[in-house]
Amino acid sequence: MHPQYFHYDRLVKSEDLNHHGTLFAGRSAEWFIEAGFIAAASALPAQNIVCLKVHGLTFTHPINAGEIACFESKIVHAGRSSLTVFVSLKLQERDEPILTGFITFVHINESGKAEPHGLKLELTSEEDLRLNKQAQALN
Repeated sequence: MHPQYFHYDRLVKSEDLNHHGTLFAGRSAEWFIEAGFIAAASALPAQNIVCLKVHGLTFTHPINAGEIACFESKIVHAGRSSLTVFVSLKLQERDEPILTGFITFVHINESGKAEPHGLKLELTSEEDLRLNKQAQALN
């Protein structure tokens, strides 16, 4: 399978803000994991995927009410039963990501036990190879 980006956009509303009037980190983490899950569920049945670990969220800029948070996610590493997804967040009016990180999901069976998924990634771009190397170092 060739990795591809999935897009997931959210409007930042007043109920998403923290006491500083910017996007609450907990809400952005929720959206971050959803964006990663969308990528994982593109390759495996959603009912057989669980989140194992968020490898970090690095913010470089605050997000204000009324801005559009544009998430991109793609599978960058496939283990025996795991998938690691890279997620980035850009604002609609900015080219540089303001949030990046990795999430590892595990493929499980009906009993909730890890089970091999049989996926193989075909990495061809320099970006895919770089992200794959970063993901391998996390696990």
